Amino acid sequence: MTIPETLIEIRGLAKSYQRGGQVIPVLTDISFDIARGEFLALMGPSGSGKSTLLNCLAGIDRADAGQIVVNGQDITLLDETELAEWRSRSVGFIFQFYNLIPVLTALENVELPLLLTNLTRRERREHAESALAAVGLDDRMDHYPAQLSGGQQQRVAIARAIVTDPDILVADEPTGDLDRVSAEDILNLLDRLSSEMGKTIIMVTHDPRAAQQAHVLRNLDKGELSRVADPAGH
Repeated sequence: MTIPETLIEIRGLAKSYQRGGQVIPVLTDISFDIARGEFLALMGPSGSGKSTLLNCLAGIDRADAGQIVVNGQDITLLDETELAEWRSRSVGFIFQFYNLIPVLTALENVELPLLLTNLTRRERREHAESALAAVGLDDRMDHYPAQLSGGQQQRVAIARAIVTDPDILVADEPTGDLDRVSAEDILNLLDRLSSEMGKTIIMVTHDPRAAQQAHVLRNLDKGELSRVADPAGH
């Protein structure tokens, strides 16, 4: 049996916020590994720190203490400019409400992250077309968000997330605004991106059905983390 390669190492991660004069601990001594190509679901009650942990792993928020080592690089040591560059290269973002720009077509929305690269206009279009084809929307490239269903809009958002070929996809409640059928389609797509394209997916969800699609489930409660292995019998 092949042992999966570790992509992310989290050691002693801690984070708190100040509310008035009170310090509110959110994450307490979080330590675990995430394998390359793993599909991880984070669950827990509201206020348990799931989104805070996700944001720290994605380089959006900074922990107060601890290490996050990705591909051998400790991202907690990067300054803001270096962190922004790492994020644009290494992380794709998938949101609950898609965050598409209404006046841009599906193709133009997917192309947006590529505007920060050195690719030519033709190369950007080719990359965007390939990403939309990968999520099954090669026939909707010229449609605007308002002309697409919720599930199709989320597929556009996923295409935008993968167009730069990042190692990591972070998904915050990616099925929270979808009906059950569309949600299952999106979860199956994420599973394929993990198993077939080797993307490492970190998903926050409140939905037990969504969590069942993941390879590993971790529960976060009161700032502490526990693991439920193989939620779907993987």
